[in-house]
Amino acid sequence: MKTSLLAILFVSALSLALNTARADDAKLTLSGEGKCTKCAMKETDSCQNAITIEEKGKKVTYYIEHNDVSKKFHGEVCKGPKNIKAEGALKEVNGKKVFAATKLDVAK
Repeated sequence: MKTSLLAILFVSALSLALNTARADDAKLTLSGEGKCTKCAMKETDSCQNAITIEEKGKKVTYYIEHNDVSKKFHGEVCKGPKNIKAEGALKEVNGKKVFAATKLDVAK
């Protein structure tokens, strides 16, 4: 009986771990205020995109990973904050929420 219970708990834990890993790779759409981490936020030494959204009544900043999509779009938010829509995947790097964007647009 104990062996069966342990086996069930192990399989449940493994299933939860696999579902959590898949959730990180899931495509997300975020809408919020896009801005430059250097010019607007004064957080970095070089320009980088970020998007700030409201979650559960608190403002949360996602740093947008440097990739071709992000670099091409950067001129839109380096001039000043704009409402943007971002599509991509979320991950965590060194304790920061990083968003790997596959599409960035100024919100209409």
